[in-house]
Amino acid sequence: MIVRPMQSWFRMLFVWNGSVLQSIIPQLIVIGILSSVAVLTHGVVFGEKIPLSTVPFTLFGLTLAIFLVFRNNASYARFTEARLLWGNLLISSRTLMSQILCYQPESVDEAERTHVANTLIAFIYALKHQLRKTDATDDLVRLLGKQRTDDLRHKHYKPVAILNDIRSRLATSRGLLLESDMTRWMLDTQINELERSVGGCERIASTPIPFAYSVLLHRTAYAYCMLLPFGLVDSIEIFTPLICVFISYTLIALEAIANEVAEPFSLAPNALALDAITRTIERSILELCGREIPEEIAPVRPYQFT
Repeated sequence: MIVRPMQSWFRMLFVWNGSVLQSIIPQLIVIGILSSVAVLTHGVVFGEKIPLSTVPFTLFGLTLAIFLVFRNNASYARFTEARLLWGNLLISSRTLMSQILCYQPESVDEAERTHVANTLIAFIYALKHQLRKTDATDDLVRLLGKQRTDDLRHKHYKPVAILNDIRSRLATSRGLLLESDMTRWMLDTQINELERSVGGCERIASTPIPFAYSVLLHRTAYAYCMLLPFGLVDSIEIFTPLICVFISYTLIALEAIANEVAEPFSLAPNALALDAITRTIERSILELCGREIPEEIAPVRPYQFT
């Protein structure tokens, strides 16, 4: 995702990165050429005048706009739910770490605390890589060591396996053995919250918006944009390419944004900034443990990809 500071209204007019304009320029060029042909031929194709006016485009455009709103709302709902799930991961992970630090026996040494904290952070990084379908080896080796990383190499659901290790360690380890059933229940509640967030993320990642909706919207938007020049050429003549390209930019860009936002865990510019979120969780857990924290991922230039 692009992490960007606030821009002035004037600079917003010329923003390039994250505006999806760079991904739809070929389509806009095609519409511009088609509009220019319509102007040069006065709307005549193969010797026949295409009998289109602005009236049907007005009615049809309203229907298309409503459908685009539905598609964008469905996509943004997935994005919002994904962000809420990662917010819950932040809350539950640092709450679990805080509870372990506060309610564990005094006999627990610093090495045990470090191991639990690293395992919890590794769980967060493993989930990020699973959702993005990227390799988690480097992060896992850094946090868990090569031996444990090799043990996890053939696991299909690494975050679940790591979380199971945390639960098992809290339940059976001599250093972290807790006599109070209430304390065990309290810790297990936070682990359950982490598992619930994992399941929610997996549901979003594995259940895209039905393909038929995307196909219908895609075909309808492009058909509208390609026929529009022949409906406007008689009324605005030479300005037809300018107006058609502008309207096409709005409709095609809305579809492109909906496609990006609908996949919140991807590496697209408008997806969730998972690198920044995972770093925030890591920093929060390490700070609770009194350890040195890494630098925060933040914009160092007018924009930054994360």
